[in-house]
Amino acid sequence: MGMGIVSNEEFEKELHINGVRGEVIEKEKPGRKEGDVNVPETLRKIIGEESAINGRQDALALAKMLGVSDSSVSAYAHGATSTNSYNKPSKGIQEYIKNRKAKLTKKALHKLAGALDSITPEELDKIKTRDKAAIAKDMSAIVKNLEPSKDSPIGDQQNNQFIFYAPQFMKEQQYDVIEVQE
Repeated sequence: MGMGIVSNEEFEKELHINGVRGEVIEKEKPGRKEGDVNVPETLRKIIGEESAINGRQDALALAKMLGVSDSSVSAYAHGATSTNSYNKPSKGIQEYIKNRKAKLTKKALHKLAGALDSITPEELDKIKTRDKAAIAKDMSAIVKNLEPSKDSPIGDQQNNQFIFYAPQFMKEQQYDVIEVQE
């Protein structure tokens, strides 16, 4: 049979060569299959990092470009792999986000230290009182941001709680007495 357009009869005749019916097999396409909604782990980490560092709106914009739902963005920012596992976060995603935050914090602290070192007492003597007050306010905000929160324990620390029960001793007079005759 030659190449080109053929009639249905000729096509059916070619399909039934030697009594065996041929079939058309679809070639498997690389990548995600249709209906597969699993997001790769690397994308989960990147979206979670984006939310933690640049904010939810930036993470939502990134997720929208990748076809990821808003609820999934919330889960990834929390370290979970889906909304179903929100209360059981993935250690891999949590560690990744924590390490990225730590790396950026370290970099920011180096810049902050350099900026503070560049302010000399001589320069402070030359500026106006209002500017000194603004600098003091900014420095107090920096200190406040660096201090650990008083409401929450440092890191993922779990505090042990002990509950002691002290049963009360009752006196013999407190019990009901039943007279029994023999």
